[in-house]
Amino acid sequence: MTDSAGTPADPDLPAGDTPQGRSQGRSQEEPGATDPKEGPEPEATDPKEEPEPGAVPENDAPQDSGDEGEAGAGANSEGGGQHGSDGKSAARAQTWADHPKDGSAFRRKRPWLRWAALGASFLVMISAGAGWWLYKKLDGNITTDTSAAAELKVYEKERPTPVVMDAQNILLIGSDSRSGDNSEYGRDDGGSQRSDTTILLHLAADRQSATAVSLPRDLMVEVPKCRTGDDKETREQFTQFNSAFELGGTACTIRTVERLTGIRIDHHMVVDFNGFKDMVDAVDGVEICLKEPIDDKDARLELPAGRQTLNGEEALGYVRARKTLGDGSDTERMERQQKFLGALVNKMQSNGVLLNPTRLYPVLDAATKSLTTDPGLDSLRDLYDLVRSMRDVPTDQVQFLTVPRQPYRQNVNRDELVEPDASELFKQLREDKPVAVVPADELKEKEEEKEKGKAQDEKPDDAGSDSESPTPTPTYSGSSAADDLCEQ
Repeated sequence: MTDSAGTPADPDLPAGDTPQGRSQGRSQEEPGATDPKEGPEPEATDPKEEPEPGAVPENDAPQDSGDEGEAGAGANSEGGGQHGSDGKSAARAQTWADHPKDGSAFRRKRPWLRWAALGASFLVMISAGAGWWLYKKLDGNITTDTSAAAELKVYEKERPTPVVMDAQNILLIGSDSRSGDNSEYGRDDGGSQRSDTTILLHLAADRQSATAVSLPRDLMVEVPKCRTGDDKETREQFTQFNSAFELGGTACTIRTVERLTGIRIDHHMVVDFNGFKDMVDAVDGVEICLKEPIDDKDARLELPAGRQTLNGEEALGYVRARKTLGDGSDTERMERQQKFLGALVNKMQSNGVLLNPTRLYPVLDAATKSLTTDPGLDSLRDLYDLVRSMRDVPTDQVQFLTVPRQPYRQNVNRDELVEPDASELFKQLREDKPVAVVPADELKEKEEEKEKGKAQDEKPDDAGSDSESPTPTPTYSGSSAADDLCEQ
């Protein structure tokens, strides 16, 4: 008969054997305990019966080592001697009743494991929560331009077809609106705005080069019919380039660029003054070198000559100044903007900003606060993927140039394209082919050498040499992010 209040049967014990813990407790402590040879004890009937005085509780089984282990061994020998030395006592010591004791001892001896696990879990939860909050904050900073996307869809049949699918062409537009936070930089003319700076950024399909082409604001171009903010349609007209942004906003500017270049624009970004200023401050300033001191009250800029680091406010005045620097032309100002942007890119790469999330966050925060993009770039993940794809581009392959231009024949205060140079540049970018840039003086020397080469090719001995030589990479006046502004 099975004892309903006793320990469950041990499969390692022969039928009828009593678990050692109970037999030794009774043999040691109960006066007049019945000898196993004289007959079995009466069965216990109350399952809630309190342990008998002196009985060893199940969860206080002897440990395997130390003094307690020796004490347990002694008790075992006293209470279990009747079983002999046939090895059964060692097997009986490993019953299910022994395990709770072992687990309790482990937990009592190593409480720090539990606290360490709880602490690590807490830190993970805090880090995940902070990371999510930062992500949502940056993501919420970005403004999505859905109206431009809708208008471009209407004129989809007029737009160029992409030639190289993995290449990216992004139109960067710097707005010169004086409304809102930008009112301190000039007169607010009712919120109207023009594109102060427009750059066509071409990212090669292999992401080993990036070419930024500045389009002069005074360039005379064909502006197509565009829809205005009050849903009216403008007429097609031949006018200066930055009028497109004022007439029809971003969509009109994109269509004007596509008509001019034949290049399909994949994405666009519009950045205002404060965004540029905050980005410079986020990287702790950008170093430049001035050959002459600057004192321009309109640009709110006063700087001495020599090497120095500009903060955001100074940098904004430097790239916008026009009347007091150089010949006062927009072309020279674009070259200054290009060199400064190159220095900014170099600063971000050389200081590991793009690879350091702690340093990258302030840059992204400053950029996203004043950034308006198309739906394809309106999330932090999209922007991060774009930045990450560019971080391995060598600085000497981040190139800046202005589209080949010259004074407009009917108005020297306007610009026109130089052909066929401009068309050749657009073709190279459209087909994702390489473009080289060199300083203006070096380009002049190259052109002189080219003229000498043509004169030699006219000799009979050199007949056929042109057909055998490879096509040279088109070279334009410009700069790269690797250039030192103080060595110009």
